[in-house]
Amino acid sequence: MTTTSHDDLTRYLSASQALAQTATEVEELARSEAVETYRRQIDLLGRRLQTNPRAFRDMFISDGMGAIAAEFRQPELSEEFTTALWQKLLLGNDASLVLMRFVWNLPLGAKRKFIRALDSYLSERYPVFKGLSVNWPAGSSIPPYIRTPEQRSEDFELVNQGYLGYMNIGYTQREVDLLVWLEALRDKQCADKPCQLGELLAGRKEPRGGCPVQVHIPDMMQLLGTGHFREALDLIESINPLPNVTGRVCPQELQCQSVCAHSGRPIEIGQLEWFLPQRDRVVDPDGNIARYANVPDPWQVATKPPVAVVGSGPSGLINAFLLAAEGHPVTIFESFHRLGGVLRYGIPEFRLPNSLIDDVVEKITALGGRFVTNFVVGKTATLAELKEAGFSHIFVGSGAGLPRFMNVPGEHLLNVMSANEFLTRVNLMQGHRPDHETPLPECRGKKIMIIGGGNTAMDAARTARRLGGKVTIVYRRTRQEMPARVEELAHALEEGIELATLRSPSEFRGDDRTGFVNSAVLEVMELGAPDASGRRRPMATGTSETVDVDLVIMALGNSANPIIRDSEPELTVTTAGALELTEGSQATSIGGVYSGGDAARGGSTAVKAAGDGQAAAREIREASLLPAAQIIEMVAGAKRFTDLASAPNTIIERRELQPNIIELTVNAPVIAKNAQAGQFVRVLAEPQGELVPLTLADWDAEAGTIVLVVQGMGTTSKMINAMKVGDRLEGIAGPLGQPSELHKIADDQTVVFTAGGVGLPPVYPIARANLQLGNHVTLIAGFRSADLLFWVGEGERVDELQAEFGDQLEVIYTSNDGSFGIEGFVTVPLKDLLDANQRGEGRPIAEVTTIGPPMMMRSVSDLTKPYGAKTVASLNSIMVDATGMCGACMVPVLIDGKLIRKHACIDGPELDSHAIDWDKFLPRFNLFKSQEQQSKIKHGWV
Repeated sequence: MTTTSHDDLTRYLSASQALAQTATEVEELARSEAVETYRRQIDLLGRRLQTNPRAFRDMFISDGMGAIAAEFRQPELSEEFTTALWQKLLLGNDASLVLMRFVWNLPLGAKRKFIRALDSYLSERYPVFKGLSVNWPAGSSIPPYIRTPEQRSEDFELVNQGYLGYMNIGYTQREVDLLVWLEALRDKQCADKPCQLGELLAGRKEPRGGCPVQVHIPDMMQLLGTGHFREALDLIESINPLPNVTGRVCPQELQCQSVCAHSGRPIEIGQLEWFLPQRDRVVDPDGNIARYANVPDPWQVATKPPVAVVGSGPSGLINAFLLAAEGHPVTIFESFHRLGGVLRYGIPEFRLPNSLIDDVVEKITALGGRFVTNFVVGKTATLAELKEAGFSHIFVGSGAGLPRFMNVPGEHLLNVMSANEFLTRVNLMQGHRPDHETPLPECRGKKIMIIGGGNTAMDAARTARRLGGKVTIVYRRTRQEMPARVEELAHALEEGIELATLRSPSEFRGDDRTGFVNSAVLEVMELGAPDASGRRRPMATGTSETVDVDLVIMALGNSANPIIRDSEPELTVTTAGALELTEGSQATSIGGVYSGGDAARGGSTAVKAAGDGQAAAREIREASLLPAAQIIEMVAGAKRFTDLASAPNTIIERRELQPNIIELTVNAPVIAKNAQAGQFVRVLAEPQGELVPLTLADWDAEAGTIVLVVQGMGTTSKMINAMKVGDRLEGIAGPLGQPSELHKIADDQTVVFTAGGVGLPPVYPIARANLQLGNHVTLIAGFRSADLLFWVGEGERVDELQAEFGDQLEVIYTSNDGSFGIEGFVTVPLKDLLDANQRGEGRPIAEVTTIGPPMMMRSVSDLTKPYGAKTVASLNSIMVDATGMCGACMVPVLIDGKLIRKHACIDGPELDSHAIDWDKFLPRFNLFKSQEQQSKIKHGWV
């Protein structure tokens, strides 16, 4: 054995002996009173640690925080300390929360020290920190991530990507959280809360600035400043379920941020507001589903009365959410086929992604809310009918309505359109996408003029720029007076859009051959004294200039849409046509009916609309104390109506009347119930299709069906005609337009109808209604030839009318080639009747109604005018929404020698044919002729 081995063995034996002695000693001590007391204390400490771990965590880290506090007492923070502190903050654990709370509670001087350290030591890694310490917190902050003009000016991706946009350039989610935290550190926690409540000023009824929906902004800032992001979102959404919408589109510079104590650079309140729900979607994609998974179905429990919400814009969505969250069964009725109202059709996706609207809809649906699309309240059903169906209360958030024009010469020209129409074609109908069918005016390389200076003008201008246009905004005041958001105007100018101020169009001129606009005469303006808005009034200088233009887009605001008010005589309105509200309330003149947003304001902002919806929800909640049995009955009735209105528009029957002319019987129970002679429907065949107007040829209220006759002319009509029994149309809205004006005529008189080709189906229900009224009817039906006849054979509709009404109905047929009836057009027998009347022979003509090809209607109008015979033309001109909102169906009409515009879908479709300026109206049918031809070629229809 070596010496080393002997030493190891000696040490082992010695250690073993010591261990045995120690074990004996430990065993004896374990039975002592002192050790027993120690064990009881350890057990107690363990139990307390389990029940209140936070207290022990704080105790264990107190020494560390003391060390950090000591560092902050130094004149400046060291690079080593700053880097280590930032790394701890990046961990995102409980210790990070403690650190965030610690910094939040530091005095301002210490916070400035921290910001200087970030600027000095971390700005190379984080360029957004460069210069942050200069004039912090009052005049310096971390801005949201905004794509450069070069990146964004020709696509529809989001421009202002908010704080989460920094993830696109490599930042982590936690790093973005800390950027937001740093912005929250600027908050002063003002005691008077001006950002939330506004500032009360002498002589003003309402405070200046503040939050229209009363989000608790200081509390939100404190939660952000202490790292509680989820709790901050819960706080906002308890008040406003649309933070990711209102935070983007409401004018914070005029509201919460306008009264921020940091007047040089207000805190980015709006950006923080919409950051929170977007962050939640990133960290918890299925959060909405999980959050509302166990919410009882309000339609099943039936403990609160049902509410109908008209319109799915900002006021309607917030109203629906808050009431659904309170347990009310809620049905939202939307006139379009997609939800969101002005948020979808009016605001481009580069400002407000549609996914954010879908997120709100998802929440309302999870709370039991129901949505019925293609439902035009005032037409599909009135407010009174909704109440009869079982809805205890109704909130009307239907928007502003009809677009305004200038009423200057040349507005009838092709490619002079409203911003509503232009934006609807792009935003709602996605006409800029190659897989969608809605036509757009040609923009690439064209000179495009936007008239107006508000946010809608900016949206239209920036949209046209993305479509390749050379865009100029024309405004009659200076840039300083423009009502558009400062950010939107700045972005527009960055993207290369020109601004022509102190200019106002006085005339548009066009090509006499094509009917398209080609130039604009602009009056040069100067500013005079302030007007009622407080802005200096524009005044003409007497000089003008003429500029070339290919497309003119009018962004001049909206007037109230008359559909709802006209359907309810007891509904009082303001002089501007908006719904009149009770002082200090959202209640209208009809009991149980409330309103808000543009429907009541006549034009405002999304966040003010949201505030109205919120206020109305409170009123409805307080007015909902009803007997339980009555509530159950009302819920059952409202559910039946909702189910009926949601019924799919399935094709029940299909008949080929002639090659390329198809008769469809379609399931549409609510439309069939309210249809009247002379009305039409708006049809969307498939999700990527275009909206087209089709006249109601017949209906059966008992069966719940309507009849449409479709001639395959363009892509959409050919697509509809190719559908089979059992197929489902994507959506049908109606009945729309004014019904025919029916009145009893003298027994010896007659009402004449001239129907050309597929004009016979829309003539049929109007002629039938006149016969049922007791009027004599003369029907002149024209066809190109005998082999194109339909509805005139034995047992067909016209034959059935003759069998039912006998001599009360006289039918005259014509054909272009003389192969059936009288040779020639419908004007041939009509002239014979008019001439006979002049000779005092035959039945006197009380009036003439003409429906068919546009040129035929004009010929009839030109024929009857010299005879003084009252003549009505039924116009299904170019439409988009068919409710007046877009202004696309403009009809130039002469009244007392003055040219005015009427809307075929609101004022018509039947209009005085002798008042129509046919020379100006007929070219409108060629507006998208080239685009339609290209579509047919693409789909192989030619």
